[in-house]
Amino acid sequence: MGSFEEEPFVLENGNSKASRKESRHGKALITMSSSLRKKSDLSLVSRVRYPMLRHFLANLQEVVLGTKLSVVLPVIPLAFIARCYGFGRSWVFALSLLGVSALAERISFLTEQIAYFIGPTVGGLVNATCGNAPELIIAIFALRQNKLDMVKYSLLASVLSNMLLVLGTSLLCGGIANLRKGQKFNRRQAEVNCLLLLLALLCHSLPLLFRMGGGPAAVTAEPTLQLSRASSVVMLIAYLSYLVFQLFTHRQFFEAEEEQEDEEVGESEEAAVIGFWSAIIWLVGLTALVSLLSEYIVETIEDASNSWGISLSFNIMILLPVVGNAPEHAGAIIFAFKDKLDISLGVALGSATQISMFVVPLCVVAAWTMGINMDLNFNLLETGSLALSIGAVAFALQDGNSHYLKGLILILLYCVIGACFFVSNTPLNLVNLTDSATKGAIDAIFRA
Repeated sequence: MGSFEEEPFVLENGNSKASRKESRHGKALITMSSSLRKKSDLSLVSRVRYPMLRHFLANLQEVVLGTKLSVVLPVIPLAFIARCYGFGRSWVFALSLLGVSALAERISFLTEQIAYFIGPTVGGLVNATCGNAPELIIAIFALRQNKLDMVKYSLLASVLSNMLLVLGTSLLCGGIANLRKGQKFNRRQAEVNCLLLLLALLCHSLPLLFRMGGGPAAVTAEPTLQLSRASSVVMLIAYLSYLVFQLFTHRQFFEAEEEQEDEEVGESEEAAVIGFWSAIIWLVGLTALVSLLSEYIVETIEDASNSWGISLSFNIMILLPVVGNAPEHAGAIIFAFKDKLDISLGVALGSATQISMFVVPLCVVAAWTMGINMDLNFNLLETGSLALSIGAVAFALQDGNSHYLKGLILILLYCVIGACFFVSNTPLNLVNLTDSATKGAIDAIFRA
């Protein structure tokens, strides 16, 4: 009989592990949460006499206590208490945001556990869907409340945060930790992601240019909307093609080149501790919690901004992505410290690509089905920030070498963009012109 730590695998799946070749390809997926995991002591749980109870307690301990962020998890019930008993709405926002941050890391852990059973090929698809679940859920709740500006700002913020803050901090920390020898990375992987980001930028820029050069807003609103929906379908097709390219036809482009990674990958392969169906059930449950906390965030973010005296655009553009994606960011930085820059690039650029090419067009299509007119016009300031950021990242990664100065420049660029939105006091409900009353007023002005 195997050790107790292996029991969930035997009970739920007799063939739990992918081939060695597939496991090597999926190293970035399967090792991502290992940077924040801590080994659970199952000695007490193993003494429980009843197998089903023992199995449940073991999974509970792995999911709840198997992370260094377990100290943050108590904020989740505190957020519910603050919401139910009418505490300050700024407290509800802060507690909910911290809770989403902790749950996002646990969702990442569960998707990695699922990848052990279905292999990294399909596991990559699961990770693409669940990796940015908090952003997608927040966007859907904002859509339901017709807060289109919040949807656009929050998704753009995640892209900028991953490209500039996460990637920049990874390059800076990795460069300082490896000051004498420098760092190299897989340039082909970076080129593919930058090409996709440029395509996303084109799809965001055309509706803006069309709106700016096509005459009155009331006249161009409908064509801009149709163009945005067509562009969203194109972006989704491009993203699906990217998944085929990454997972099937050119998977060698995305394999890290460092030989020393084999030891860490081998160690992480031994660490899968939750069975397939257990991981699915926990994933559904945690996603439901994220959905509830995301609804609290959407409801209270404006009141929190007013209470703290901070512009709403800064809260959405800077605070929301920095805190909400902190575990993922920390993992990327830790891998950069370990001279595993390919994994850090896969996290930062991969997440930015997922949001730009998958989450954003998916929100446009979802709004379309809900009868909401959401377009890809992210306004001049936001689109310009995205264009300059993509250009800076493309230049920084063009030679396949990295040093700390590149990371510092990206971080400073993010600080300048953050300062821009900090001083911006434009109300979000006046930023876009999708509101019917606003369009009607403008139309009346031009008729007069």
